[in-house]
Amino acid sequence: MAQTDNKKFFENLSGAGKAIAVLTSGGDAQGMNAAVRAVVRMGIYVGAKVYFVHEGYQGMVDGGDNIKEAKWESVSSMLQMGGTVIGSARCNDFRMHEGRLKAAHNLVQRGITNLCVIGGDGSLTGANLFRKEWSGLLAELVQQGLIDEEASQKYSALHIVGMVGSIDNDFCGTDMTIGTDSALHRIIEVVDAIMTTAQSYFGLDWLKNMIGMVFALNGEMMLPTVKQDAVFYLSVCASDWVLIPEMPPEDGWEEKMCQKLSATRSRGSRLNIIIVAEGATDRHGKAITSSIVKDLVVQRLGFDTRVTILGHVQRGGTPSAFDRILASRMGVEAVLALLETTANTPACVVSLCGNQSVQLPLMECVQMTQQVQKAMDEKRFEEAVRLRGRCICYILFVTCSVAKKTTFCCLTSNFNVAVLNVGAPAAGMNAAVRSAVRVGISEGHKMFAVSDGFEGFYKGQIKEIKWADVGGWTGQGGSLLGTKRTLPAKHIDKIAEQMRKYNINALLVIGGFEALECLLQLYEARSSYEEFCIPLCMLPATISNNVPGTNLSIGADTALNAIVETCDRIKQSASGTKHRVFIIETMGGYCGYLASVGGLAAGADAAYIFEEPFDIRELQSNVEHLTETIHPCFYVNENSNENYTTDFIYQLYSEEGKGVFDCRKNVLGHMQQGGAPSPFDRNFGTKIAAKAMQWISKKLNESYRKGRVFANTEDSACLLGMRQRAMVFQPVVQLRDETDFVHRIPKEQWWLKLRPLMKILAKYKTSYDISDSGQLEHVVLNHPKESEAMAAI
Repeated sequence: MAQTDNKKFFENLSGAGKAIAVLTSGGDAQGMNAAVRAVVRMGIYVGAKVYFVHEGYQGMVDGGDNIKEAKWESVSSMLQMGGTVIGSARCNDFRMHEGRLKAAHNLVQRGITNLCVIGGDGSLTGANLFRKEWSGLLAELVQQGLIDEEASQKYSALHIVGMVGSIDNDFCGTDMTIGTDSALHRIIEVVDAIMTTAQSYFGLDWLKNMIGMVFALNGEMMLPTVKQDAVFYLSVCASDWVLIPEMPPEDGWEEKMCQKLSATRSRGSRLNIIIVAEGATDRHGKAITSSIVKDLVVQRLGFDTRVTILGHVQRGGTPSAFDRILASRMGVEAVLALLETTANTPACVVSLCGNQSVQLPLMECVQMTQQVQKAMDEKRFEEAVRLRGRCICYILFVTCSVAKKTTFCCLTSNFNVAVLNVGAPAAGMNAAVRSAVRVGISEGHKMFAVSDGFEGFYKGQIKEIKWADVGGWTGQGGSLLGTKRTLPAKHIDKIAEQMRKYNINALLVIGGFEALECLLQLYEARSSYEEFCIPLCMLPATISNNVPGTNLSIGADTALNAIVETCDRIKQSASGTKHRVFIIETMGGYCGYLASVGGLAAGADAAYIFEEPFDIRELQSNVEHLTETIHPCFYVNENSNENYTTDFIYQLYSEEGKGVFDCRKNVLGHMQQGGAPSPFDRNFGTKIAAKAMQWISKKLNESYRKGRVFANTEDSACLLGMRQRAMVFQPVVQLRDETDFVHRIPKEQWWLKLRPLMKILAKYKTSYDISDSGQLEHVVLNHPKESEAMAAI
């Protein structure tokens, strides 16, 4: 739906007289509670009645107290809780016609004709079958005298909207499912901890061989399924070998794996990591388990090997910031989809494509998911990967490139490519550098690392960086190369001299707003210095997420998780105190991304930001609203207002709250910049750096003439960013008009459309005229053709 139509659409939108039931089914996944909360509060906001269905389909069949009306307060303090508070269960009764008949009766008795199902493909398929049978079930209920004809006519159509909650990320049509990101958090937390203790034993006399680790993701008793957990883990944790169901290893994999492990040990590696996903097999369908891999390593190499089966720990813990935001967006979108449906509207599923929520026909997605399994069963593994979609295709290409030192087909070799970090440190920078270095080497380039940004560049702090030099960088926070805010313009002569000295043929700059300014200055210097007539590429990396040309920046997700974790602890500290208000200041300069999106993820009541001016009347309105909320949080961006500062707001609330509530202030500060990078930032940095190196290689070969590289067109100096659904290379000169250079922010920022969601979910009356709500699409439109990356695999 076009944005121009959204205001009129929402004004006409009403859930009055409608009843919505929400249930979670199948295995639990972190973030389900955030989705339930969003459905309940958005449903109530538009005037509908909302019901909990406890214990999944079993509760719908059993009825009684399992189906209860939900109130606004029913979902308070559940955003940060793992699992699903309304329960989930496998239900054999619902598989039977009699069970579905009982479920239909229980829903009709309460006037429920709108169903929001959060679960996997099996749960969603069951919901669609229920919908198809609905009219027949009502006819049976009339025949049995359980309902009258009037009720049958009044509740003649059942509307279904699904959200995929699964840690496996195995549903076609969506880039990420609710729970996947949180499961990856659990995995890297465990593995990072194990890696530190394993490395501690290096060199001890009594340990004859270095330790190898074999990780089994989930249990090993379940049926084979597509397990992206393992693929993501290979990317974010830099393992040596991965075994997944949809890409069984070629014959002779045992010998190749052992050679790989031996090679890494000979280069000084302290340990090896092997990932085994549940359901992994060889090309002949023979199971490959962690115990089999362990025995193989011990027998052939003699390495002391340990097996760790992570199991259900991957399902546990609090949801990540990503899952809270994803689930909240999907929950609101699901309610809007239900209110738009007609009797002829097919059941849909709310999905994520890039950074945009979309509605896709439920059964098209289910059928494509089933085609993946069928292709695997018939040993058409390449097709299975292609059907799975762009996400897994490109991740597989990238992880193969950066994890294995393999011979790749190079168009031209012996180019010199320099990489440097500019601006402030951001978690994920090191993962991006590692990926760039290893993909660059794989493509035949000589890679150079520049220390301390452009300040180190003009001082000559440049050295060649080899494959092994970036080992273990993926999980390191900050910037191991060092980073400074120095811009190149003042030292352009010396930088050009260093470019000549090291014969730099291309430049990859990783950083925030300063990096954009640097590339613009280098582009402008081309008229005077031919040394800068080379491919120039920038990767956005800043916790502030204030770079134009991209929806997301490396490091922002890690900062959001730091904010959310801290806010959870702050709220917990007040669990024994009634009516306490927290004022929390975030970083970000003039960009309110961290305050707004962090507020949405943490369940804040409001976020004060520079982009949306506020006055004393709004502050007064918020004070009056405080009496309706338990332990409310207000986020304040550090430069939100020249006069209404964090201290002012704290003092105002303290004064106005005397006798009603007390107030506390927390300035999060640089803790938002520190810590190990999140799985998203590790993966995002790895992927976009690999894509950038592919672009650089292409530009180098296009601009190589008569023994030299010469590139001076606009499209040879680009920023690589995510624009809604796609990764796009954009000439930096074209981003000038999109940029507010005074306040160092883009003129238009996509996340502003999420701010109404935060207010709605906090029980404020507000306009929702810039909804992300979209019309139903076909899954084929959301499913790209086989990419070059896939061809490279």
